[in-house]
Amino acid sequence: MDFIFKRVEIKDKNIVLNLFKETAEKINKLNVDHWQYWKNPAQEQINWVMDGIQNKEFFFIYDLQEEEWFGMVRILKEDLMYWGKQDEKAIYVHSLVVKEKYNGKGIGIKILAKIASNAKNDHCKYLRLDADSKNPKLCSYYEKIGFKKVGVKALSLSAFNLYEKAL
Repeated sequence: MDFIFKRVEIKDKNIVLNLFKETAEKINKLNVDHWQYWKNPAQEQINWVMDGIQNKEFFFIYDLQEEEWFGMVRILKEDLMYWGKQDEKAIYVHSLVVKEKYNGKGIGIKILAKIASNAKNDHCKYLRLDADSKNPKLCSYYEKIGFKKVGVKALSLSAFNLYEKAL
């Protein structure tokens, strides 16, 4: 699959919020208590999305062959909320979601590999992300594809495992 990252614009806010809601519903069907706040997001979550869009950090993942977007990701150069101030140059991944019909096809690995390649070309030392500790399947997935758990960050919504992969 050949895909690109297309920057999300302000006009796309409701698409982003709906994608979060659809993903929360999909996760709920798996009996995982993760991201359920996206079903009816508080103003704090909506502001987080708006900040990310305004800071040009949200991207749709666009399938060039099918000519449609099939996912979304937030890519940051700094993540003070989860990681605090860091000395090493890194790229931080948040909110990687893929539409349900694309699940189970290895696309998440390809997306993370493309982000890692871009980060390495930008002289980053690490690719970093977090996963809700209440979602052991997701945590295990990241560990299986080479991410190392390096800490835990407790926030009001949950406790999040912090993962990094050396580039």
